[in-house]
Amino acid sequence: MRALATIQEVRDVRPIENSDFLELAQVMGWHCVVNKGQFSIGQEAVYFEVDSFLPIDERYEFLRKTSYRKNDDNGEGFRIKTIRLRGELSQGLLLPLSDFPELAGARVGDDVTEQLGVKKWYIPEVASGSGTIIGRRPYGIPASDEIRIQSALELLPELQGHPYSITTQMDGTSCIVYCLDGKLGCCSRNNEIKDEPDALYWDPVYRYGLKEKLAALGRNVVLTGELCGPGIQKNKLRLPEYAWYVFDWKEWEEDRYVSYQEMLNNCTALGVPVVPLEEHGDDFEYGLDELLPKAIGSYPSGIQKEGIVVRDSQYPHRVSFKVLNNVALLKEKD
Repeated sequence: MRALATIQEVRDVRPIENSDFLELAQVMGWHCVVNKGQFSIGQEAVYFEVDSFLPIDERYEFLRKTSYRKNDDNGEGFRIKTIRLRGELSQGLLLPLSDFPELAGARVGDDVTEQLGVKKWYIPEVASGSGTIIGRRPYGIPASDEIRIQSALELLPELQGHPYSITTQMDGTSCIVYCLDGKLGCCSRNNEIKDEPDALYWDPVYRYGLKEKLAALGRNVVLTGELCGPGIQKNKLRLPEYAWYVFDWKEWEEDRYVSYQEMLNNCTALGVPVVPLEEHGDDFEYGLDELLPKAIGSYPSGIQKEGIVVRDSQYPHRVSFKVLNNVALLKEKD
């Protein structure tokens, strides 16, 4: 489960030009606009990430005018999203730890998401029926949610000097196809879906003839990709029909994720698309300030893309994270 609310140390506080009442505070790789004098460097605070959905609580009532949401999917609460204030990008919400007596004894880095009743803001991924759920995603098959680099800056030095790939983050719904010990199955991000020809998450299997092709491989594999097209999210790619873009290929017996090139070779043999490669190199040397501009750009449709995914392409090392397109985040609507 993603850590949406955590205890963090304020790393920096700087003034905002032409503002007498606001400052910019930094926690991890994120910047938040805060009230002037509210925080000092080294102070411990509660940080709520973008996409947090906060419960109704007097401490959050100052958000009501801009952030209150109520619908069938999420219930009632306050949505945290990327905004721009006084010309500065503000990503997340920062509040003094002293406002939360129930967190006494908590330390920097602690995940307090569940304790504070915070949920992830959920936008239904699929507009129509997606298939019959027959259980949770089978044990051991990994979820596909990449960590945002601003929440894991320690990954940057881990990747330094390694071969890497940068791919486009496609906008759709996560779809997993696995072939394990002769059994073929399909999953959404969290659930296993019944084999039905009209089930959305089985579309890749029927579209690309994977029942026969994966069986012919004769080995256990798990393929994870982004299923895009009409009725999924906002179909930013403007596709006339469904397409599945594989971004992870796992050799199950070896417990190994293959490199982009090996994944491309495997998927080409199966006739399955993969996520577009934007950059490949043998010596990663980027910092956060260099990666953020790389995440900005558009899909072939002309609509702003979600961002990029950066991965170490050298087995057995595995570093992987996403960098979101801040231009797209600012344009995002409920």
